[in-house]
Amino acid sequence: MADFTQRVHARLRDALAARHPARSWETEWYARRTPVDVAGVPDDADAPLVLVEVEMRRADPANNPVKLARYVHEGDFDRDVRLVHLFSDYYALADGGVSSKRENAEFVGALASDHLDGFAYDALTLDVAPPTHGATPDGAWRTAVDKAAAAIGSLLGE
Repeated sequence: MADFTQRVHARLRDALAARHPARSWETEWYARRTPVDVAGVPDDADAPLVLVEVEMRRADPANNPVKLARYVHEGDFDRDVRLVHLFSDYYALADGGVSSKRENAEFVGALASDHLDGFAYDALTLDVAPPTHGATPDGAWRTAVDKAAAAIGSLLGE
């Protein structure tokens, strides 16, 4: 799973870099001691820092928006921050809804976005079923990652 997740992060980074070359796109970008899956650092000093967290199968996805919003609140960044939270199909329910883990993460992200200057939060679906027990994912994940990159681009308006 870790190898697959790294491939997803790398593909997302590359897809975003191709669409938005005015940013330096990196994987494993650090905010304090917290690694962020993909970050887009802009050349323009007035543009927001874009942080992308990809949730494949995390037990507590709400932790990511909480920590990053806290870092914004404590003045760790020299610019506004936009957190894009991508949720895999692991968080989807058979009835078409989403798991309470995703709901909780979206709730705290939206709450922070509404009440914290310099912090914006968006949640998107990454249409990928994370592999289990060493299974090999089919090639459709690449298309899903490319679609997610396009959706992130639409959010950025770039």
